[in-house]
Amino acid sequence: MASTANSFTEFAERVDYSLLENLRPDPEATSDGNDHRPRPVFSGHWVPVTPTPIPEPEYVAHSQTLFAELGLDDGLAHDAAFTSLFSGDASVATPPMRPWGWATGYALSIYGTEYIQQCPFGTGNGYGDGRAMSIVEGVFNGKRWEMQLKGGGPTPYCRGADGRAVLRSSVREFLAQELMHALGVPTSRSLTLYMSRAESVRRPWYSENSRSFDPDVMVDNHAAISTRVAPSFLRVGQIELFARRARDDAHPEARRELRLIVQHVIERNYRPDIDPSLPFNQQVLELARLFRERLTSLVANWMRVGYCQGNFNSDNCAAGGYTLDYGPFGFCELFDPRFQPWTGGGAHFSFFNQPVAAEANYRMFWKSLRTLLEGDNNAQEQLDELQSGFAAAMQQQLEAMWASKLGLSSYNEALVTELLQLMAASKADYTKTFRLLCDCPGHPSELHASFYLPSTDELDVQWQAWLERWHASLSSNDNLSETSAAMRRVNPAITWREWLIAPAYQQAEQGDHDLVRELQALFSHPYDAPSSELTKRYDQLKPRQFFSAGGISHYSCSS
Repeated sequence: MASTANSFTEFAERVDYSLLENLRPDPEATSDGNDHRPRPVFSGHWVPVTPTPIPEPEYVAHSQTLFAELGLDDGLAHDAAFTSLFSGDASVATPPMRPWGWATGYALSIYGTEYIQQCPFGTGNGYGDGRAMSIVEGVFNGKRWEMQLKGGGPTPYCRGADGRAVLRSSVREFLAQELMHALGVPTSRSLTLYMSRAESVRRPWYSENSRSFDPDVMVDNHAAISTRVAPSFLRVGQIELFARRARDDAHPEARRELRLIVQHVIERNYRPDIDPSLPFNQQVLELARLFRERLTSLVANWMRVGYCQGNFNSDNCAAGGYTLDYGPFGFCELFDPRFQPWTGGGAHFSFFNQPVAAEANYRMFWKSLRTLLEGDNNAQEQLDELQSGFAAAMQQQLEAMWASKLGLSSYNEALVTELLQLMAASKADYTKTFRLLCDCPGHPSELHASFYLPSTDELDVQWQAWLERWHASLSSNDNLSETSAAMRRVNPAITWREWLIAPAYQQAEQGDHDLVRELQALFSHPYDAPSSELTKRYDQLKPRQFFSAGGISHYSCSS
């Protein structure tokens, strides 16, 4: 069994920089990471950047689960050097660590359309990690992880912004990553969260009891730095950037840089599943196949737990096939296939349209790999088949997901479609309805607790007919109690409810972190029925006053 790192020195011994060693730095970058003003980055895969520390950092939270997985002693979260590093002070780094982090560029595609106007230089060479920078890569308990500061100050990709994150969005991301991991949904992970009362940042947000669609006030927020952890932070948009440069012959090494980053994706995220002895083009095809498998499974999991990413551009799509970038996300409460919490998101990124958005991102991935495979017609044809088969692969994952939620041995389209129609008509809560179905109810009254409005006789008649057909479909199961138990393993007992999260970050602003920790503990076992005391607080339908409430039912990307 691997030893536990009890000191900062022991932590530093686990550092190993495969990205910095195998990919190319921007040739115009500084050597010391003093590179904080917006500028175009024309080549190279990464830019060294020193983070900007938050003053007088205070501990808010750390993930005991992840610390244990990484082989880190919990006391490190309060260690002075560890706290300094993960609140943005890289000067505490000791060899073999480097006293700076790194930021990466990527391209932007929205729903399958390429954009460059978001780049301040109008060229696409200024878009990337504006306030996120990786600070550590290493091998912990035999597995390679990368640690990235969010809110660590400006980078060359900051587009004139301050590079900071506010405590509100940092608490949300920290808790959401904890919950998603416990739900069994592939995701980046939460390591630590530190805040500063000595530094405030101003952001547009919503006034108390606001019903405004867009933020209506400017608010001073405590600055915070959260550290997220993943096998890598390589994105579809990153691969796209190098494919665009290769297609445009942007510089003499453009095609080689594309090949290098694709090789690195394979090494970091897929090597156990891809035989290194295969010819490179065959490895690329395996990459395309495996990414399709992971992406379709991921989105089916999102739908299973009610998660809406909100802003599923290609730059927010991890090439490793896990959830990344918890910005204007939300969880569906009142069931609505068009649920979209982000005011800037539109229907194309809504809850039930996420499979189509995923296909658009996969199309950009396919297009990038196709550029890499130019000259190999056979490989390109095989790649084209993978792309054309995405919708069918996605549907297969969705059908398996719906069957599991209903305890069915096989998918029944009519049964699922009618259920969703009844849920919409009954103003049903997405999570609570499926959890109540785990009890295999025989009468509609047993589902009424999940409805936001009183049911009608007409709806109850329809529910009764549906329940009878569902029970008939379950009759082939030998043991209904086993079916019920299996359903409880995929239908959580509690979910993210924004109106219950807001008090946690509001109290954290005042230095009270008890609610953050209570939610962290609650979210660590989302399939277990909470205690009666916690049930009264957290297993509730959204109160009427929070419908259409700015910052609760909808929000901007101000973070």
